[in-house]
Amino acid sequence: MLSKSTDAGDSGQLRPPTFGGLLRRLRDERRISREKLAFAAGVSSSYITHLEGGDRDHPTRAVVTALIGYLDRISPLADSERRHLFDLAGLYDDTFPAVPQLRAEISDDMRNGLRLHRPNAASYLDTRWNVLACNDAYISTFPGLADDGNILLWLFRNELSRRVMVDWRREAALTVDWLRGLIGQSGDTAWATDLLDELGRYPEFREMWTSGGTRYGRDQPMHIRDLETMECFSLDVQMFRVDSGSYPGRVLFFLGIRTTCPASAGP
Repeated sequence: MLSKSTDAGDSGQLRPPTFGGLLRRLRDERRISREKLAFAAGVSSSYITHLEGGDRDHPTRAVVTALIGYLDRISPLADSERRHLFDLAGLYDDTFPAVPQLRAEISDDMRNGLRLHRPNAASYLDTRWNVLACNDAYISTFPGLADDGNILLWLFRNELSRRVMVDWRREAALTVDWLRGLIGQSGDTAWATDLLDELGRYPEFREMWTSGGTRYGRDQPMHIRDLETMECFSLDVQMFRVDSGSYPGRVLFFLGIRTTCPASAGP
């Protein structure tokens, strides 16, 4: 848990957090002089004074990394403290971590939580539509998806998706349009190249992608066919961003609440 970094002035008025204020608190907690911190980070003590005084609000990533490295050696920083220093310095990390790194972020408690949502389908996804973790209801609802690993690849590569999705084309087009929105939000679009190259092998994907549609969510339930009983049911889908300590905003929580399928959407 991140301890307080909001300062109170001499008048008792609360102030927003600043990079310099947080740096000074972390330095004071470790009883480090400005001179020692400056030497370890390869900067001058006057530069540290300017940082803490708010005269230099935007240090470089190399300086922030060096400051964090020395503070952490004296007494380990919490992940939230590291992230807050970078955020306050305006050094947002817009690169995408690898899928194994994101999967490592899914703790045992988070996995146990997925099981508690049964019989509703629940999963953690990344913003590239990769499945990071899911419960058994999700696996049975979307057969083959956990093995394929990516929702879009499952939709266009796995024939089971066409049997499961009552309105496959609507769901595929919605997911393609949503991907376009997610790419725009990411800030770093380079990661999308390989995925688009792979999906571009499928004519239906190329058609949907070139249509240029964009979405940022869904406003209709998902209609699903149970392949064992051939009965139809609906999923009221809720999606939430997970503000993970290491990779904020890169993980999504999917919850599909099972309801009765309208007769018009049946098989």
